[in-house]
Amino acid sequence: MSIEETLRRERLTDLLDYLDASPSPWHAVAEAALRLAKAGFRRLLEEEAWRLEPGQGYFMIRGGSALCAFVAGTAPPEEKGFQLVGAHTDSPCLRVKPQGEHVKGGFVRLGVEVYGGPILATWTDRELGLAGRLVLRDGAGLRDGPGLRELPIKLERPLLRLANPAIHLNREVNSKGLILDKQEELPLLLAQAEAGLPEGRLLLELLAAEAEVEPGEILSFDLCSWDLQSACFWGASEEFIASGRLDNLAMCHAGLAALLLATDEGEVPEHTPVLVLFDHEEVGSQSPTGADGSLLPDLLERIHAARGGGRESFLRACSRSFLISADMAHALHPSYLRWYEPQHHVFLNQGPVIKLNSNLRYATDGVGQARFQLICEKAEVPVQRYIHRTDLPCGTTIGPMASARLGIRTVDVGNPMHSMHSVRESAGARDPELMTRALATFFQGA
Repeated sequence: MSIEETLRRERLTDLLDYLDASPSPWHAVAEAALRLAKAGFRRLLEEEAWRLEPGQGYFMIRGGSALCAFVAGTAPPEEKGFQLVGAHTDSPCLRVKPQGEHVKGGFVRLGVEVYGGPILATWTDRELGLAGRLVLRDGAGLRDGPGLRELPIKLERPLLRLANPAIHLNREVNSKGLILDKQEELPLLLAQAEAGLPEGRLLLELLAAEAEVEPGEILSFDLCSWDLQSACFWGASEEFIASGRLDNLAMCHAGLAALLLATDEGEVPEHTPVLVLFDHEEVGSQSPTGADGSLLPDLLERIHAARGGGRESFLRACSRSFLISADMAHALHPSYLRWYEPQHHVFLNQGPVIKLNSNLRYATDGVGQARFQLICEKAEVPVQRYIHRTDLPCGTTIGPMASARLGIRTVDVGNPMHSMHSVRESAGARDPELMTRALATFFQGA
C-alpha cells in the first residue's frame, strides 16, 4: 500500500470513528471539541470578553449542538477577509416525546416525533439506541440558568425497535410500499409491560442509571433514536462506506479535518479561516444555532470586534470573504436513472460536487463555481457538477440563508452519496479524502 493510500485509509477510518462517536448533534459537537482542544484550540465562552492572539486557534459552542472554530489571522479581517466552511450537525431521525412512554397491547412504547425528513421504512426491524442530552437539577448552575446542568447521554445498547407487521397481515407491502402512520405506528417498542411498574417511569430509570444520577435530578431531555450498527467499509474492494448520519456528519468531519490539517503546517495565516457547524438544517435552520439565525453574524462580528474593528470595516471584511457550504449531494443510482438530469450525472469516488440551482435552492453563482473549481485544481482534486431535474422539487442547504444574512459570496458543494435520509446511508470511500484536501487548500488561502 502506498503512503498516499495509507494516509487516505487512516483519514477514512477517522471519519468512521467520528460517525460512531456522534449519534446526536450534541455528541457530534462534543467530539469535534475534543479534537480541537487536543490540537491546541482554546474554548471561548459567549458570555465573556474575547481577546484573540494572531495564529491561535479558538472554538465556541452554542446550545451544545452547534460549534464554531477559527484561527485568528495576522491581518485584520477587513484586509484579508474570512474563509468559511459551513456544515450541519443534525440528521433526520425519530426523537422521543417528553412524555412519550406509555403502555399499549402489553408493551411499553416510546412515542416519537419525526425530525426532518427520514425515510421512515428504513427504521424498521433495527436495534436502536438512544442518545442526546439530559438537563439536570444542579446547584452549580449554567449560563442557561441557575440550578441547571447539561449532560450528554448515550445508551449504546439494543434498547428499542420499530417492528414490522408480518407480510401475512400487510399483504400489499411489496406492491404499495410500507406506509407508517406517524402517530399510531411509529412508537418504538421498549419493553414488555409488567404488572406493578409505574407507567412512565421505565425510561427515566434507564436514563438515571446510565447517567449515575437520581431520577428526580432529571428535569428534561433531548433524545434521538439511532441505529446501533457501526460505520463500515463495504464493496468488493471496500470502495464504499456505510453509516447513519453521513448527511451531514461526513461534511462536518471534512471541514474539521481540513481546518486541523491546514493549521498543522506551522504557518500563521493572514486571513481568518472559520469552520461553522450549524444545527437544525433539516428543519429549516431558524434557531439560535441554525444558519438562518444569529450564530454566524454573531461569531464574525465578535472576531472582528476583538481585533479592534468597527461596523464599516466589518462590512468590508464580509465583502472580502467566501463561504463554502458543504452538504452531501445526490450520486447517480443505477436503478433509478429516470430521476436524474441526464447531462449532470455525478458518481461516487469521483470527487466533490458543485451544486447549482437557478432558483437559489443552492447559493452557487458563476463566480463561486469558478472559484471552487480553481481550489480543486490547486488541490489536485477532480470536481463534478449537479443540477436537479427540472420536473422535481429541489432540496436546499445552509448556503442561501448564511450568505443572504451577511452578503458573503457562497458556493454549495458536497460529496456524492446514495440513500440520503435513510437510517443507513452510503458513499464512496475515496471522496472524503478528496473533499478534505480541497477544503484544507481553501483554508490555507486558495
